[in-house]
Amino acid sequence: MIEVTTLTQSFGKKTVLDNISLKLEKNEVCALVGRNGAGKSTFISCLLGLLPSKTGSIKINGKERSKKTTWKNEIAYLPEKFMLYPSLTGYENMLFFAKASKGIVDEQRVKEILTSVRLWEDKDSHVKGYSKGMLQRLGLAVTLYQDSDIIILDEPTSGIDPIGRREILEILRDLKGKTILLSSHHLDEIRQLCTHVAYLEDGKITKYPVDEFVELQHLGGI
Repeated sequence: MIEVTTLTQSFGKKTVLDNISLKLEKNEVCALVGRNGAGKSTFISCLLGLLPSKTGSIKINGKERSKKTTWKNEIAYLPEKFMLYPSLTGYENMLFFAKASKGIVDEQRVKEILTSVRLWEDKDSHVKGYSKGMLQRLGLAVTLYQDSDIIILDEPTSGIDPIGRREILEILRDLKGKTILLSSHHLDEIRQLCTHVAYLEDGKITKYPVDEFVELQHLGGI
């Protein structure tokens, strides 16, 4: 699904990603983990083609990423701060982004997705009155409407209270047939949700099965 080979990215004299390789298979849920400044956002930006890499290649569904391809065709992406329209209702936001994504709106699918993220009852409320957890669930609903096989989530539970975090995790656990890469620093949610961890440190990336990563964390090996 995603295959990164010998990818290098630098800014001036600082090398952020140093000849890294990573492969994500179909249906894997992989956490992208690293300290602040380790290069997680840079790596995601390279995957999406938002940053040109210095060297290396990125393949999405077996096709090499090029300047002419767009990630929006094959990847659904939810940034940490997703910009919604506060003066519109949740339903109106969904209709707007659905049309922008697909050109036409399947209102039955909109209803199904808003129901799945537990926002159907609040669909007619203006977004400016939503809690942060509700805003994040609406952003996730917009992302899921795209119906891509690959989903990239940048800190999907950042700044959300424990109840809101649990709701997001339950929604993600219910997804079927998706390959997910999510940036996170919450070990408990990684253990609950993920199959693998991609650990980024000093410009290098190492992929672990999630149980092995958790054990190394407890032993102080990471």
